[in-house]
Amino acid sequence: MKSNLIYGIRAVIEAIEAGKTMDKIFIQNGLRGDLIFELKNLVHERKLFINYVPKEKIDRLTLKNHQGVAAFITEIEYDDIEVIVPQIYEKSEVPLILVLDGITDVRNFGAIARSAYCAGVHAIVIASNGAAPINEDAIKTSAGALHHIAVSKVNNLKTTLNYLKESGISLVACTEKSTDTIYTSNFDQPIAIIMGSEDKGISPAILQMADMKTSIPLLGTIGSLNVSVATGIILFEAIRQRQN
Repeated sequence: MKSNLIYGIRAVIEAIEAGKTMDKIFIQNGLRGDLIFELKNLVHERKLFINYVPKEKIDRLTLKNHQGVAAFITEIEYDDIEVIVPQIYEKSEVPLILVLDGITDVRNFGAIARSAYCAGVHAIVIASNGAAPINEDAIKTSAGALHHIAVSKVNNLKTTLNYLKESGISLVACTEKSTDTIYTSNFDQPIAIIMGSEDKGISPAILQMADMKTSIPLLGTIGSLNVSVATGIILFEAIRQRQN
């Protein structure tokens, strides 16, 4: 991860002003001063997200003179979901969006992106906070797919999901709590498939927004699949239905 790390207040300001896409911005709790005020204003203006953390967190990233500020420059350029959706409809295609809620493991994210690209997913939506960083490991695990598939990073996942619903896209939550399965659910329509983290699943507030809940039938005593495997299964079931 450290290959795309920058640190120091002025360095981060200059990177943002130069148009670099920021993956994560960390500011030490309680930090004050004119330069910090300038940085916060710039972040607000560019609609970026700040992670306020203890000094020890930034010390773990670098022991150099970070001045209480560090950031990761993303390896890819993000896309605006509100631009992507109209483009899908203009091409007379049926939207297939993938929404990741709380997936923080870099290799899981990379594997998911690889499956999504191969399945023809139009875009992956992730939250600005609590999502896996898109770094060299993620890109390597994706076999380069992250250079080709659209990724939209949003400040408020609920707001984005509401936008998708207003755009005629049904929200499909993949959860083991559902009695419906992917084989009885209708994916041959505009859909956004929501996948949650392995430890907590989809957050309750996001799950409540779903138009449809679906599950993957499992045999044996293990109650769940790895999230990247589960994502691949549901995506290719959607493709199977659409091709038929």
